[in-house]
Amino acid sequence: MDNWIYVCDTSDIDFEDLKRFDYKDKTFCIYNIKDGFFATDGICTHEDVHLEDGFVTDDEIECPMHQGIFNIKTGTVIQDPPCKDLRTYAVKLEEEKIYIKIP
Repeated sequence: MDNWIYVCDTSDIDFEDLKRFDYKDKTFCIYNIKDGFFATDGICTHEDVHLEDGFVTDDEIECPMHQGIFNIKTGTVIQDPPCKDLRTYAVKLEEEKIYIKIP
C-alpha cells in the first residue's frame, strides 16, 4: 500500500535547495526547483554519500563527494562517476505542505 507522508512546509526549502528527510530506515531529499518540488533517494548511488550537502542547480543535484550529477526530476545520471540512477518519488502539495509517496 502506498502512503503519502508529510515532509515539511514549502517555506522550509529555499529555491534551488533541498531538505533531507528520514523516514523509518530510509533517507530522501526533497528539492525546490523552478518546476516545483521533487523527491529522490537521499544517498548517492556511487559511494553511499548523502546528497544533503550537494549542490542544486536548475534541475540537477551534484554529489558532494565525487561530483556525480543526477537529474532531480528523473533521477537519471548525467555525469559520472555514478552509473546507477536515483529512485524518484511522487510529491504533492496541500495547503503549503509537502508530502511524498513512499511505497
